[in-house]
Amino acid sequence: MQKITKEVYLKWYEDMLFWRKFEDKLAAVYIQQKVRGFLHLYNGQEAVLAGALHAMDLTKDKMITAYRNHVQPIGMGVDPKRVMAELYGKATGTSQGLGGSMHIFSKEHRFYGGHGIVGGQIPLGAGIAFGDKYHDSDAVTLCCFGDGAARQGSLHETFNLAMLWKLPVIFVCENNGYAMGTSVERTANHTDIWKLGLGYEMPSGPVDGMNPIKVAEAFDEAIQRARKGGGPTFLEVKTYRYRGHSMSDAQHYRTKDEVEEYKKIDPITQVKDIILEKKYATEADLKAIDKAVKARVSECEKFAEESPYPDKSVMYDAVYEQEDYPFIDHKIK
Repeated sequence: MQKITKEVYLKWYEDMLFWRKFEDKLAAVYIQQKVRGFLHLYNGQEAVLAGALHAMDLTKDKMITAYRNHVQPIGMGVDPKRVMAELYGKATGTSQGLGGSMHIFSKEHRFYGGHGIVGGQIPLGAGIAFGDKYHDSDAVTLCCFGDGAARQGSLHETFNLAMLWKLPVIFVCENNGYAMGTSVERTANHTDIWKLGLGYEMPSGPVDGMNPIKVAEAFDEAIQRARKGGGPTFLEVKTYRYRGHSMSDAQHYRTKDEVEEYKKIDPITQVKDIILEKKYATEADLKAIDKAVKARVSECEKFAEESPYPDKSVMYDAVYEQEDYPFIDHKIK
């Protein structure tokens, strides 16, 4: 793993702040009904992505995740303007406006999507890793999911085969405390989700998901193991989301005091404090970054607003008709 230098801290600060402001803007335009459907925001969990990206090799490594998936592709290299346009349902979006909030995708940048089916991405992530092993690639796949998805049976089937075949995949449970509105304590007898991997003799462990340094260190160890043929790792990254599960979440299951307690260890604030303590930048420097970040978010919003909606004919490009399909008599009207 590359050393965590002054430049890394400054990049983390700018990236995490941009992701936070990007999601805040989406919340605002959602209220204005410019973005429709479900909207799941990443506020509070930015350290997970920042640390992971630092440990990854973005020229070959891959990522797949659930439906809280707006900022991950941006981190992987996707133009944020196109991500916001996709949320607006515009033709300039990552999927020409057909995917929306829950289905951002970029083959070019090796981001294999948000997935609306809870836990649906877990076997898919192992499948991507299987492809890399089959083709003798030393690429590694990060397969991310929430604490709710850890209760899916497909996780166990996938863990078993991933260990049997020593697949180069890192299973990442982003445990933000609540599966929609249900706490971890109410979904299982155990609360240490990472221990599920031990039943398959998979290297597993907890990670402080509010600290990008801790995340980077844990991910680097797991990625290097996978790259050398050592197989998968299961990391339970303990984090927290400041907003609801989605924009329709009234959050009756937790108190405002609980949210405020977690904001005391906000990953952006942690990085900012280190930058100031080590004199990597001044308050004025950081304010300049803040201003630039807000301008970038505004550019994304303007691009999405001004982009056209896709032509109706585009929806037919995603389906096909087979004229000579067997067992069907096309002469019957």
